[in-house]
Amino acid sequence: MDISAARPIDRWFASYSGDHRNPANQAIHVVAVPAILWSVIALLWCLPPLLTWFQSGIWAALAMFATWAYYNRLSRPLGIGMLIVFFVCGCLCRLLEERIGLRGLLATGIGVFVVAWVAQFIGHRIEGRRPSFLTDLTYLLIGPIWVLAKLYRQFGWKY
Repeated sequence: MDISAARPIDRWFASYSGDHRNPANQAIHVVAVPAILWSVIALLWCLPPLLTWFQSGIWAALAMFATWAYYNRLSRPLGIGMLIVFFVCGCLCRLLEERIGLRGLLATGIGVFVVAWVAQFIGHRIEGRRPSFLTDLTYLLIGPIWVLAKLYRQFGWKY
């Protein structure tokens, strides 16, 4: 397949996959990337709203919507999948906020973020390649849909 004639998402995935060939690194990414995604949402959830009629989570909701719009433009099926992922992440943040408070959510988000990034760098050490985002920050957005696309392929779903 001529990569220059491929859809933009296929070009992103081909490039991202080139930096993630080692099975151990891929396995680490399948766990760590969703953990990082959730932790970023949790950290944004904890930012105080600027206006009193907004609740906690407004910044996370805005970021999730903007990111979803990008994913949906790249691939409608993956956009639908990420909409579900974002819904689950938002529900988890709300549940944790109710159970452990915003400070607890913040501490949990920071902990998950740090542990998942350490795992990512261990995976890239095993791989022997630098993380993709060091060449283009867009790869920070590509990682979650790359993981979701792997799940789609497991079920034989097209993206």
